[in-house]
Amino acid sequence: MTTFVLVHGAWGGSYGFRKLRPRLTQAGHEVFTPSLTGIGERSHLAHPQVNLTTHITDVVNTIRYEDLDDLVLLGFSYGGAVVTGALDHIGDRVRHLVFLDAVVPSDGDTVAGVVGFPLPNQPGMVDRGATWLIPPLPRQLDDPTDQAFADARRSMQPAGTFTERVQLSTPLEDWPLTRTYIKATRDPNESDDSAFWRAAHAAQASDAWAYREIPTHHLVPQSMPDALAAMLLGIAADG
Repeated sequence: MTTFVLVHGAWGGSYGFRKLRPRLTQAGHEVFTPSLTGIGERSHLAHPQVNLTTHITDVVNTIRYEDLDDLVLLGFSYGGAVVTGALDHIGDRVRHLVFLDAVVPSDGDTVAGVVGFPLPNQPGMVDRGATWLIPPLPRQLDDPTDQAFADARRSMQPAGTFTERVQLSTPLEDWPLTRTYIKATRDPNESDDSAFWRAAHAAQASDAWAYREIPTHHLVPQSMPDALAAMLLGIAADG
């Protein structure tokens, strides 16, 4: 049995893994999908002090309080920054680290800097009356029912999660664990110079990473849960 900890992305919640979870548990594995403070299922807890450290603590406390070990830890999209920042706290409990169409920051990076994302009150950003909340980017799903479900649940994102710097004492490739980058290859709104593609190209060129592709839009766990589950089950089987 493998223990999976799946960390969702910005503006989302653990509900984004609702199609993936049963495919992993039915194969005999344990799955944890912590909800990050101030977004998704915990959007009622949003406040200006929520930052990247808050979200790292959400994940670290899930792992520590549940006493989880020998993990496959997955960060989806923005969740890549969260799992990276968590390594200094629980890295010794991680067997394999998966970045799913995710940012891969280095020590000192911010999500806003890596992505090139405008913040509230800057050109190109819609301000809905709160300088500390960032409205969600539109994301495409092929199934209209899935699209309606996702659109109804996407929440505003506290800006501090994008502006706080990642702290990582050891370069990612030097951690004693294995790493996989999974790239969604058919997002129509993504350029080849996006943060996700830059991370994908770097992983593909590195001996320290395994690299996989999945032919769908960015919201992979919702659009292609069967294919994603197969990849993750393969990682679990590889030990």
